[in-house]
Amino acid sequence: MTVLPDWLSRLYTVAEYMELGEDENGYTELVEGRLIVSPSPVPDHNFAGFELAVQLKPQLPDELELIQDMDVDLEFAPADQPGSVRRPDLIIVDRKARQRVRHEGGLIRASDVAVVVEIVSPGSKRTDYKTKHLEYADAGIPHYWIVDITEPVSLVECHLAGAFGYQDRAAVTGELITDLPFPISLRLDQLL
Repeated sequence: MTVLPDWLSRLYTVAEYMELGEDENGYTELVEGRLIVSPSPVPDHNFAGFELAVQLKPQLPDELELIQDMDVDLEFAPADQPGSVRRPDLIIVDRKARQRVRHEGGLIRASDVAVVVEIVSPGSKRTDYKTKHLEYADAGIPHYWIVDITEPVSLVECHLAGAFGYQDRAAVTGELITDLPFPISLRLDQLL
Protein backbone atom coordinates (compact mmCIF):
# COMPACT_ATOMS: atom_id res chain seq x y z
CA MET A 1 0.00 0.00 0.00
CA THR A 2 1.32 3.41 -0.96
CA VAL A 3 1.08 6.15 1.63
CA LEU A 4 0.48 9.61 0.23
CA PRO A 5 2.64 12.44 1.50
CA ASP A 6 0.90 14.74 3.98
CA TRP A 7 0.68 17.59 1.45
CA LEU A 8 -1.41 15.40 -0.88
CA SER A 9 -3.63 13.73 1.69
CA ARG A 10 -5.18 16.73 3.42
CA LEU A 11 -7.53 19.59 2.61
CA TYR A 12 -6.20 23.16 2.58
CA THR A 13 -7.68 26.53 3.37
CA VAL A 14 -6.79 29.40 1.05
CA ALA A 15 -4.32 30.75 3.64
CA GLU A 16 -2.60 27.35 3.96
CA TYR A 17 -2.43 27.09 0.18
CA MET A 18 -0.70 30.50 0.02
CA GLU A 19 1.91 29.32 2.52
CA LEU A 20 2.95 26.46 0.21
CA GLY A 21 4.63 28.85 -2.24
CA GLU A 22 5.52 28.11 -5.85
CA ASP A 23 5.95 24.66 -7.37
CA GLU A 24 9.11 24.27 -9.45
CA ASN A 25 7.59 21.78 -11.91
CA GLY A 26 4.48 23.65 -13.00
CA TYR A 27 1.72 25.28 -11.03
CA THR A 28 -0.91 24.33 -8.49
CA GLU A 29 -4.54 25.21 -8.00
CA LEU A 30 -6.81 24.52 -5.05
CA VAL A 31 -10.17 22.87 -5.67
CA GLU A 32 -12.36 22.43 -2.60
CA GLY A 33 -9.24 22.11 -0.47
CA ARG A 34 -7.45 19.64 -2.76
CA LEU A 35 -4.20 20.48 -4.53
CA ILE A 36 -4.25 20.09 -8.29
CA VAL A 37 -0.81 20.09 -9.92
CA SER A 38 -0.48 20.93 -13.63
CA PRO A 39 2.62 20.90 -15.81
CA SER A 40 3.99 24.13 -17.21
CA PRO A 41 2.29 25.15 -20.49
CA VAL A 42 3.83 24.74 -23.94
CA PRO A 43 5.43 27.74 -25.72
CA ASP A 44 2.40 28.35 -28.02
CA HIS A 45 0.19 28.66 -24.92
CA ASN A 46 2.47 31.25 -23.32
CA PHE A 47 2.90 33.14 -26.59
CA ALA A 48 -0.89 33.35 -27.02
CA GLY A 49 -1.29 34.67 -23.47
CA PHE A 50 1.36 37.32 -23.93
CA GLU A 51 0.05 38.41 -27.35
CA LEU A 52 -3.49 38.60 -25.98
CA ALA A 53 -2.25 40.79 -23.13
CA VAL A 54 -0.39 43.06 -25.57
CA GLN A 55 -3.57 43.53 -27.62
CA LEU A 56 -5.84 44.02 -24.60
CA LYS A 57 -3.81 46.43 -22.47
CA PRO A 58 -4.20 49.60 -24.58
CA GLN A 59 -7.95 49.00 -24.90
CA LEU A 60 -8.73 48.70 -21.18
CA PRO A 61 -10.74 51.37 -19.39
CA ASP A 62 -8.68 53.34 -16.84
CA GLU A 63 -10.24 51.59 -13.84
CA LEU A 64 -9.19 48.11 -15.05
CA GLU A 65 -5.84 46.39 -15.42
CA LEU A 66 -4.62 43.10 -16.78
CA ILE A 67 -2.65 40.49 -14.82
CA GLN A 68 -1.26 37.24 -16.24
CA ASP A 69 -0.98 33.88 -14.46
CA MET A 70 -2.33 34.99 -11.08
CA ASP A 71 -4.03 33.02 -8.30
CA VAL A 72 -7.66 34.00 -7.73
CA ASP A 73 -9.58 33.10 -4.56
CA LEU A 74 -12.99 31.96 -5.80
CA GLU A 75 -14.43 32.92 -2.37
CA PHE A 76 -16.49 29.72 -2.04
CA ALA A 77 -15.64 29.00 1.61
CA PRO A 78 -15.06 30.80 4.90
CA ALA A 79 -11.38 31.44 5.71
CA ASP A 80 -11.17 28.45 8.11
CA GLN A 81 -12.66 25.95 5.62
CA PRO A 82 -11.14 24.17 2.59
CA GLY A 83 -11.14 26.68 -0.26
CA SER A 84 -10.79 27.01 -4.02
CA VAL A 85 -8.09 28.94 -5.86
CA ARG A 86 -7.71 28.91 -9.63
CA ARG A 87 -4.82 30.36 -11.64
CA PRO A 88 -6.29 31.68 -14.90
CA ASP A 89 -4.01 32.54 -17.77
CA LEU A 90 -5.16 36.15 -17.65
CA ILE A 91 -7.51 38.27 -15.57
CA ILE A 92 -8.86 41.76 -16.01
CA VAL A 93 -9.45 43.26 -12.59
CA ASP A 94 -10.39 46.45 -10.83
CA ARG A 95 -7.16 48.44 -10.51
CA LYS A 96 -7.69 48.68 -6.72
CA ALA A 97 -7.41 44.88 -6.28
CA ARG A 98 -3.65 44.69 -6.77
CA GLN A 99 -3.17 47.65 -4.43
CA ARG A 100 -5.30 45.90 -1.78
CA VAL A 101 -3.18 42.75 -2.06
CA ARG A 102 0.03 44.80 -1.82
CA HIS A 103 -1.12 46.53 1.39
CA GLU A 104 -3.25 43.86 3.08
CA GLY A 105 -1.92 40.58 1.68
CA GLY A 106 -4.12 37.76 0.51
CA LEU A 107 -5.07 37.00 -3.07
CA ILE A 108 -6.99 38.64 -5.86
CA ARG A 109 -10.64 37.74 -5.20
CA ALA A 110 -13.24 36.58 -7.69
CA SER A 111 -15.25 39.69 -6.75
CA ASP A 112 -12.34 41.82 -8.08
CA VAL A 113 -12.37 40.15 -11.51
CA ALA A 114 -14.27 41.59 -14.50
CA VAL A 115 -12.97 39.06 -17.07
CA VAL A 116 -11.21 35.74 -16.60
CA VAL A 117 -9.40 34.18 -19.58
CA GLU A 118 -8.30 30.57 -20.00
CA ILE A 119 -6.19 29.41 -22.93
CA VAL A 120 -7.05 25.81 -23.72
CA SER A 121 -4.22 23.28 -23.53
CA PRO A 122 -4.52 19.70 -24.78
CA GLY A 123 -4.87 18.43 -21.21
CA SER A 124 -7.23 21.18 -20.00
CA LYS A 125 -10.00 21.22 -22.62
CA ARG A 126 -12.70 19.60 -20.46
CA THR A 127 -11.61 21.56 -17.38
CA ASP A 128 -11.70 24.89 -19.24
CA TYR A 129 -14.97 24.31 -21.10
CA LYS A 130 -16.89 22.53 -18.32
CA THR A 131 -15.42 22.66 -14.82
CA LYS A 132 -14.03 26.20 -14.79
CA HIS A 133 -17.08 27.37 -16.75
CA LEU A 134 -19.25 26.34 -13.78
CA GLU A 135 -16.80 27.49 -11.10
CA TYR A 136 -16.22 30.97 -12.50
CA ALA A 137 -19.98 31.47 -12.94
CA ASP A 138 -20.61 30.28 -9.36
CA ALA A 139 -17.91 32.72 -8.18
CA GLY A 140 -19.83 35.56 -9.87
CA ILE A 141 -17.13 36.54 -12.37
CA PRO A 142 -19.12 38.51 -14.97
CA HIS A 143 -17.17 37.46 -18.09
CA TYR A 144 -15.24 34.32 -19.02
CA TRP A 145 -13.32 34.01 -22.28
CA ILE A 146 -12.12 30.63 -23.49
CA VAL A 147 -9.34 30.89 -26.07
CA ASP A 148 -8.61 27.73 -28.06
CA ILE A 149 -5.29 27.97 -29.91
CA THR A 150 -6.00 24.95 -32.09
CA GLU A 151 -6.05 26.35 -35.64
CA PRO A 152 -8.03 28.36 -36.42
CA VAL A 153 -7.68 30.16 -33.08
CA SER A 154 -11.10 30.81 -31.55
CA LEU A 155 -12.59 32.63 -28.59
CA VAL A 156 -15.84 31.82 -26.80
CA GLU A 157 -17.32 34.73 -24.85
CA CYS A 158 -19.35 33.73 -21.80
CA HIS A 159 -21.25 36.24 -19.68
CA LEU A 160 -23.32 35.80 -16.54
CA ALA A 161 -27.02 35.42 -17.18
CA GLY A 162 -28.40 35.54 -13.64
CA ALA A 163 -29.20 32.25 -11.91
CA PHE A 164 -28.57 30.34 -15.13
CA GLY A 165 -24.78 30.74 -14.98
CA TYR A 166 -22.96 31.74 -18.13
CA GLN A 167 -24.59 32.31 -21.48
CA ASP A 168 -22.10 31.48 -24.23
CA ARG A 169 -21.77 33.15 -27.59
CA ALA A 170 -20.68 31.11 -30.59
CA ALA A 171 -16.92 30.70 -31.02
CA VAL A 172 -15.33 33.53 -33.01
CA THR A 173 -12.29 33.18 -35.27
CA GLY A 174 -10.27 35.85 -37.07
CA GLU A 175 -11.27 39.06 -35.29
CA LEU A 176 -13.35 39.55 -32.17
CA ILE A 177 -15.21 42.86 -31.93
CA THR A 178 -17.41 43.29 -28.87
CA ASP A 179 -18.80 45.90 -26.48
CA LEU A 180 -18.92 43.54 -23.50
CA PRO A 181 -17.65 44.25 -20.93
CA PHE A 182 -16.10 47.24 -22.74
CA PRO A 183 -15.43 48.05 -26.42
CA ILE A 184 -12.65 45.80 -27.67
CA SER A 185 -11.17 44.42 -30.87
CA LEU A 186 -8.83 41.39 -30.87
CA ARG A 187 -6.94 39.78 -33.74
CA LEU A 188 -7.25 36.13 -32.75
CA ASP A 189 -5.23 34.98 -35.74
CA GLN A 190 -2.18 36.72 -34.21
CA LEU A 191 -2.27 34.55 -31.08
CA LEU A 192 -0.48 31.60 -32.70
